[in-house]
Amino acid sequence: MQHKPPKILILMGSESDRETLSAMQAYLDFFGIEGVWQVASAHRHPEVTAELARGAADQGFSLIVAAAGMAAHLAGACAAHSLLPIIAIPLSNSTLGGLDALLSSVQMPAGVPVAVTTIGKAGAINAACLSARILALHDPVIRRKLDEFRQMGSQLSEADKTGGSR
Repeated sequence: MQHKPPKILILMGSESDRETLSAMQAYLDFFGIEGVWQVASAHRHPEVTAELARGAADQGFSLIVAAAGMAAHLAGACAAHSLLPIIAIPLSNSTLGGLDALLSSVQMPAGVPVAVTTIGKAGAINAACLSARILALHDPVIRRKLDEFRQMGSQLSEADKTGGSR
């Protein structure tokens, strides 16, 4: 039986966030996770954001990654509308260098959990790795890739990052 890669929904508050989030792609590829990318703003298009979060499980997504800066309400909006695990990536596109986004992401009300990574590209990489750890609970292929990743010192080689062979 062929292994079907799990899917995660990756939401970003603005198209300009894609450059920062692109750091995730090599890690998703390494772990065998399909990322579906979508722009969704909790403030500019709240209905679209709510609908994406509500329908994510029915569309076969295993979790949602939400990246936003400044007020960073995207992850919380997703958590309000979905029972899937939500991972927030605070972005540094403000005069406060992302501290505002980090604090906004961490300060969720009790009962509406959101996992939060560090700010920026490192946060994007950690979101991909955390996604793999969550998915590995029920996916032995990803679990083996996590073991391999740990043996590599939790860093991808340049060949892995560019799609070359190891």
